[in-house]
This record gives sequence, structure tokens and C-alpha cells, in this order.
Amino acid sequence: MTRPAPLVALTRLPALGRYALLISGLFLYGLSLRLMLDARIGVAPWEVLHVGITRHLPLSVGVVSILTGLLIVAFTALKLREKIGPGTVLNVILIGTFLDVLAPLIPNPEGLGLRWLQFVLGVALLGLATGTYVAAGLGAGPRDGLTLGLRRVYGWPVSRTRTGVEVVVLATGLLLGGPIGWGTLVFALAIGPAMSAGLGLFGLAQKKEAPAVKALAAD
Repeated sequence: MTRPAPLVALTRLPALGRYALLISGLFLYGLSLRLMLDARIGVAPWEVLHVGITRHLPLSVGVVSILTGLLIVAFTALKLREKIGPGTVLNVILIGTFLDVLAPLIPNPEGLGLRWLQFVLGVALLGLATGTYVAAGLGAGPRDGLTLGLRRVYGWPVSRTRTGVEVVVLATGLLLGGPIGWGTLVFALAIGPAMSAGLGLFGLAQKKEAPAVKALAAD
């Protein structure tokens, strides 16, 4: 007999509870990105781009994240006609905000072992954050919405579409001077299992009908 997911009851919360779940997930998402950034051993492809942009413009990483998200949402809604949910808007605003607010509070470890520990913690936390905000069911994040829109309009497989977008983003960020390192490779290998585990806590890993889950499961 299959054991029920430990947090599945949270997917049935009333509206107010779902918004609280969403905000909690976005906070954890911002915290996870901050942990990886301050570990200084490489970051996720989108953060490579965001940090690269900050080296050419007088903007913080969080502000660049928000502006990039707004551009993606505008393109997805206007060009790809993808539906934008309240969770999409809050995703854009809050993750970037949390990234900046948490900056003075997150340690910058000097020892390589501690830096790797902080980075791996960030990857694991990102998996939990994903499950938490997806469980709220209030709309996919802007990058997931972009993947879904491209799939629907052009018929490309989700996995290849997401991979192609990530490669383009990583290459652009690298050209702009963004930080790439061994952590970037570890992120690419570990983020899929981490997200799958996070979704599984809420009983979402096998619910292929949920658009946000489909996009995230392809990471």
C-alpha cells in the first residue's frame, strides 16, 4: 500500500491558506537562490544571467530578477498568449525581493567545504520551495510559463524546450561575465531529483495533468 504524501493536505487549503503556502514557497525559493549565490562556487543558469547583468548595470541581483521576470511574463502573455495567474505575478516580485532582503543575513563562508555545504543546502531547499509554491495551485512561475507557451505554440517537447532555454540563458550570462563554476554543473544534475522530491512531499510528482508540474518535472 502506497503511503500518502506527508504534506498532501496542504494542497486542499482554502484560498487564504493557498496564498500563505505560495508566499512561503517563494520565500524559500529566494532563500535557496541566495544560499547558492553566496556560496560562490557557481549558480543556476538564470542567476548566471542575472549576476552578469549586474556587472554592466547599477542594479542588484534581486532587481534584475524582477525586471527579467516582468519581461518574460509580458512576452509569454502578449506573444504566446499563455495564461498568467496571481502566483505568476507574485513569483516575479517576491523572489527578487527576498533575494535582496536576505543578502545581509546569509553567511559568505570562506572554507571550501562550508561553501559546498551551503550550496547543496540551497539546491535541496529549492526542491522544497518548488513543491511548496506549486502546491498552492495559483499559477506557474514566469520561466515555467515560458516553457509551456513555447511548447503549446511550436509543439516542442517540454524537456527539450526547457533545456534549450536554459542553455541560451547560461551562454548569455557567461558572455556578460556571470559566475559559472562546478556548482553550476552540480545544480544541473541535482535540481531534477530535488524538485521531484519536493513535489512528492505534496503528492504532486505523479499529477501530470497540472501544467506547472509538467514544466517543473522536465527540469
